[in-house]
This record gives sequence, structure tokens and C-alpha cells, in this order.
Amino acid sequence: MTTRRLFATLFSESALDDPALLEELAHSCRALAEDDRAGRAWSKEKGYRGYTSYASLNDLPQRDPIFADLVRVLNRHVAAFAKECAFDLARPLKLDSLWVNVMKRGGVHSGHIHPHSAISGTLYVEVPPGSGALKLEDPRLAMLMSAPLRRPDASADLQPFVYAEPTPGAIFLWESWLRHEVMPSDAKDARISISFNYR
Repeated sequence: MTTRRLFATLFSESALDDPALLEELAHSCRALAEDDRAGRAWSKEKGYRGYTSYASLNDLPQRDPIFADLVRVLNRHVAAFAKECAFDLARPLKLDSLWVNVMKRGGVHSGHIHPHSAISGTLYVEVPPGSGALKLEDPRLAMLMSAPLRRPDASADLQPFVYAEPTPGAIFLWESWLRHEVMPSDAKDARISISFNYR
């Protein structure tokens, strides 16, 4: 019998290997969380436990040079991932949006996708113990209907959910249609991350 694995879902885990840049990003993220009143108001209105610039600031690379430095790094990671995905592109993917998240204890982000983008991702700036994983969902889940549960020892590519545990400096990339969620944080300190979309 021949068994083939079909319809791969790729997920990239790499690292920002620049402690100085990571430290500067942490400082800038904390400053935004203090200064961005519109972002704090939106976060409070939406019940977001902490702060996000998602709905308030769309010009971070122009606003702060440290985010422009980050974008140059992300461009390389995204180009390598797009190549691994075998995308047939007429031109390189371009950053569409980038936002800061400072998540307090109990913070969670329910399952979602990133429409109108090709690649999405997150850079983890500060990840205190207990911050919570990124939960990735098998895109076929809605069609499995009567499929039996998978054994706990089944390989990750057969599981309905995969949990990616972040560490400081981790860069996670995935195709934007992949449904994912941020698991609840049980950390005493805030988890700081920067999320982004390329199209």
C-alpha cells in the first residue's frame, strides 16, 4: 500500500536573532500602550485585556524607525516563506498592516483568519511564563463530520489542532486563511507581540 500526504499546510517558526532590536521594540511597544489613547479606548470598548494598536495606528514603520528596522527583517522572512509555499508571484509580497499587542493576564483572542492577505504572522517580543500558545486549526475541520478522534501520539500533521509555543524573538508565519487563536494568558506580566499581514 502507498500512502501519500496531500494538501500540506505550512507553518514557519524562525527567530529574530537581534537582542538589541528586540529590546528596543519592547520599549516602543510599551510606549505606544501608554501614549495611544485611541488604541486604549478601542481595546477597552472591545473587552481586549490589555492594549492593541490594531484599530488606531496604521503607520508604525513611518512613526517609529525601530518598526521600519523590523519590517526589513520581516521582509526577508516572508520572502523565504513565500518561496517555500511555492507562490507564483509577479512581485514580492508587501507589508499591508502591522500592529502591537500588549496582552495582560487572562487575555485571549478567539479563532479568526486574516482576510485579504497572503501571509500573516507574529513576532513575540516578551513572553513571560504562562503566556499561552498560538492554537492552529486544521482547515478541513468543518468537513470532517464523522471522523474519529486522533490518538494523542498521532503526528502533528494528523491532529485537528496544533499548539505553537512562543518564545522571545520567535517569528511565526502562516498563510492568512489558516484559522488560529491566542490561548488565554496566565502570565503575571504582559505578553508583548507584534502581528502583521502581507499581501
